[in-house]
Amino acid sequence: MRVKVLQPIFGEAASRLVNKASEYPETILIRKAHWVVDAKSLLGLLAISLQPEQEIEFEVRGSKSQEGVESIVNLGLFEKV
Repeated sequence: MRVKVLQPIFGEAASRLVNKASEYPETILIRKAHWVVDAKSLLGLLAISLQPEQEIEFEVRGSKSQEGVESIVNLGLFEKV
């Protein structure tokens, strides 16, 4: 699922995203350009430095369900494109 970043993902926002992703057993990956990080990794998330207006892609492995990604998008940090 492609989404656009609405606000910088640092500190509290990054922590909220990681905590929400950790509620699901599937692997949720975030793709930004050539980077691919696990949404459950705070350091990985901080390393890709997500800024407003950037587009990223979420990918779920281990399930066909998009429930985890939908719950992350519903945090208000992203909007679908």
